[in-house]
Amino acid sequence: MAEVETLRDFLRGARVDPAVMELRPDYRAILLAVDGLVPGPTDEASDALLQAAERAAREALNECAPEDLPHVAAWREAYRAFGAKPQRTRNSLEALLRRATSGLPRVNRLTDLYNAVSVLHQIPLGGEDLLLYAGPPRLVRATGEEPFDTVANGDTVIEHPEPGEVVWCDDSGVTCRRWNWRQARRTQLREDTTTALFILDALQPITDEDLDAAAQELIDHLARLGPDVHTEIRLIRPDTRKGDN
Repeated sequence: MAEVETLRDFLRGARVDPAVMELRPDYRAILLAVDGLVPGPTDEASDALLQAAERAAREALNECAPEDLPHVAAWREAYRAFGAKPQRTRNSLEALLRRATSGLPRVNRLTDLYNAVSVLHQIPLGGEDLLLYAGPPRLVRATGEEPFDTVANGDTVIEHPEPGEVVWCDDSGVTCRRWNWRQARRTQLREDTTTALFILDALQPITDEDLDAAAQELIDHLARLGPDVHTEIRLIRPDTRKGDN
């Protein structure tokens, strides 16, 4: 189990580059470092939460397409701003919403919980194994030389982001491309993950209160995944970018 101060230090080291904030001054993120998780397969509680998310998605998309939802539209605009084509590389929220109407995947109870919260609150949300990080997370605009390990045609390959692409990275390379599009294999959640990092991304019209509500719901659900679950939380927002951002 990680020490509480270790989790805090990890979050203190997280940074968002000023170039990203200049691209989207309305960007905010909540980072959760969670320890004491007990891994397990999809269970009754996580399945019920996914069903609630599927119902919420069907209701939200009853009279409009996913790209017309305000927060999805905001992320599409952000993707275009750094040269990505959102109709080809969809942000994680839009990708989940499109799957939710026919049924969200059941992966394991940890992944199930954060996918459900993402859909319920319409906020992009990623989860990774914190112990597999090499240094703290940083959100930057890529040089194009950073390594990104992924799978193509069943084989592990190393790709590189486009210059100027917004990426999460650590000291070893990219952990998530195109802000919240695709995660690296290196830090992905595994069946034995007990210490995790969750990143909740927000643009306007999502408010700080909306973002906090999503984080608190995720914390509540994670608390049942072990008797010793402990969570540290950090909000990154524009007014902290010149100091403790």
